[in-house]
Amino acid sequence: MDIVVKNALISVYSKDGLEVLAGLLHRAGVVIYSTGGTQEFIESLGIPVKKVEDITGYPSILGGRVKTLHPKVFGGILAIRNQEHLSQLQQFDIPTFDLVIVDLYPFEATVAAGAPEPDIIEKIDIGGISLIRAAAKNFNDVVVIPSKNEYPFIIDILKTVGNIFTLDQRRYLAGKAFAVSAYYDTEIKKFLTGDSENTFTISVQPRLSLRYGENPHQSAAYYGDMSKVVHQLCGKDLSYNNLVDIDAAVQLVREFKDAEPTFAILKHTNACGVATRKTVSEAYEAALAADPISAFGGILISNSKIDLITANKINELFYEVLIAPDFDEEAFLLLSSKPKRVLLRLNSVDVSAQSFKSLLNGVIVQDTDLSTEGRAQFEIKTSVQPSEKEWSDLEFAVKCVKHLKSNTIVLVKDAQLLGMGCGQTSRIDACQQAIAKAKHFEFNLEGAVMASDAFFPFPDCVELVNQEGIKAVVQPGGSIKDQLSIDYCNDHNMSMVFTGIRHFKH
Repeated sequence: MDIVVKNALISVYSKDGLEVLAGLLHRAGVVIYSTGGTQEFIESLGIPVKKVEDITGYPSILGGRVKTLHPKVFGGILAIRNQEHLSQLQQFDIPTFDLVIVDLYPFEATVAAGAPEPDIIEKIDIGGISLIRAAAKNFNDVVVIPSKNEYPFIIDILKTVGNIFTLDQRRYLAGKAFAVSAYYDTEIKKFLTGDSENTFTISVQPRLSLRYGENPHQSAAYYGDMSKVVHQLCGKDLSYNNLVDIDAAVQLVREFKDAEPTFAILKHTNACGVATRKTVSEAYEAALAADPISAFGGILISNSKIDLITANKINELFYEVLIAPDFDEEAFLLLSSKPKRVLLRLNSVDVSAQSFKSLLNGVIVQDTDLSTEGRAQFEIKTSVQPSEKEWSDLEFAVKCVKHLKSNTIVLVKDAQLLGMGCGQTSRIDACQQAIAKAKHFEFNLEGAVMASDAFFPFPDCVELVNQEGIKAVVQPGGSIKDQLSIDYCNDHNMSMVFTGIRHFKH
């Protein structure tokens, strides 16, 4: 059933977009009720406004904490338009409100700005959230606009059909209203309780529909503000798999945010090429050389601006997504010439402090793995110490191995990933895979280093890489048989260092 809006109650924090909306309502003959700053703003537009305090008989009190919390306000919103309720409104001289427009205090933004706690508490909206919930509950008879984000929706209706709203429209807006309420309350709960609650609560917006999930028969959506991390400059819509790979790429390049030009190529969240060089062009060539076959259709990421020299080389490869902090103008024009290519500007490499996923009819939550061990944390376990060159490569290798699926082994030389074995059910299989891959692309492993994401239960991996001329190894340690690997290294003039931190990734 359609309703005709005759009376509107407007109470908003942000006045952005309100001028157009208020003007359309006024021209449609809608009577506007308001209070405080909203009332003053609308009146400044030359539009008449009825004061809420004239209905309630009370002014705004307690420094603005109480303005609309009154039966004469909520009665006009919550009343069912039947004879019983309408007669009660008439008895107590309460007007009906057919439209409620609210924009809440900016609690989340106030927290993000680092404001002191008293200021944050004052930005917990009470009256506004109550208006939203009341109007949404009574969507059969009331239209609710729960934030300025919905102004375009109502403005379009007012321009096309006037102040008439269908039940489907009202129901849709009620859903939006409770989404706003849920998100707002979740942010307050997060601020007040942190991780102390024994319930898992998260509310993320906005929603972006994706073409499909991991496979075409699976529906999918993304929730959140991706622009804080990456901004899409051109190309086709991102898919579910794209987003998973992009996240893996950003987490990997985070390890090299302060390094010289570094380039990485990923496929199915695993790096198949990583290299650091003096120029981004050289870094790309070295990363591609590690596995030019897997690079086809991959995700490319750089910690440095893409120049035209690099762009010309990248342009020869088929890839899904290229991510970089910036692009030279000529490089961008070249790379964007193919309309389906996705170019993303990397805005931040910050990652969430916690990560979670659903399983077994529930959710598991953990601290994100933000630990990166370097030379200062390495503990030498052998009589032989790594050379300066090996120290540098061991640090590079630890950054790479952390971001590959377990079980994983990486082989690194001269700040270049030469071979990796990942996602294997045994560590020796991962080691054999890494060696085979490096040899397939004709790398000389003499003088390379090996890194493992977890301890060696047996000395078989160090035995295997020693045969290839690798003399430096980094691993977390922690096996009851650690000494077997250490003894083998000592007997064969190899160095081994422990990080003390395991980096399983499933």
